[in-house]
Amino acid sequence: MRQTFLRRLYFVAVALFLAAPLVVVAGVSVNEKQDLAFPPKGFSLAWYAQIFMDPEWRKALIASLSLAVTAAALAVAIALPLAWFLWRRIAPWANVFQILGLAPFILPPVITALGMLTFWATTGFYGQPWTAVISHAIFFVTLPLVTLSLGFASIDRSLVEAAATMGADDRTVLKTVVLPLIRPYLVSGYAFAFVLSLNEYIVAYMTIGFTLETLPIKIFNALRYGYTPTMASVSVFFVAVAALVFGLIAKFGDIRRLLGAMSSET
Repeated sequence: MRQTFLRRLYFVAVALFLAAPLVVVAGVSVNEKQDLAFPPKGFSLAWYAQIFMDPEWRKALIASLSLAVTAAALAVAIALPLAWFLWRRIAPWANVFQILGLAPFILPPVITALGMLTFWATTGFYGQPWTAVISHAIFFVTLPLVTLSLGFASIDRSLVEAAATMGADDRTVLKTVVLPLIRPYLVSGYAFAFVLSLNEYIVAYMTIGFTLETLPIKIFNALRYGYTPTMASVSVFFVAVAALVFGLIAKFGDIRRLLGAMSSET
């Protein structure tokens, strides 16, 4: 009984420790005046409204959402055929592609960002908004690649063999057998890439600089002129979006299966 109590007390303490920064930031974001006071002095949601009403913050929000949506889609488009190729093991050197797919996310972000900066500056495309989309897609391709690899690993190969025996070609097998089975992993890979792309700063800043302000870039640029609770409200907004996305995945799918912990049948 005592061990159970101490274990619960430990987990509660860890949870409070991890939640404390968010609680402080959330408190600052509802201050009635432009103040960093905590506990907040008064209560106002005006700083949240400013994200959508102020033209500069709204433009940064639209830029971040557009970048995250397209970059996540491109990351999945790259990861799907790569995961399919790795699962089939067509060539003995297939693992080389897996290493290449994991490398951008394993390396320190600043190294990847500098590599992207050098490449786009050399090719003459530095500062173009679409370069940030490609850079984020390459940087976050690891996430859908890992989830899709888990999805392919969960497929019973006898189903594929049965479909091939019935005369189905590779395209038909992929469309009618494989894709329905890996759809949860496809969605989760997209969600992971979307959320992280929405919050990413270093790679975006290195590839587009000041030509396009995403929300993270906007925050760092605004810090040069002082701090406002709007920045805290943007931080809470990021957390809320992440919680909403992963909450929907947990509600409409098997989160343990999506994370590769176990299959939904066990």
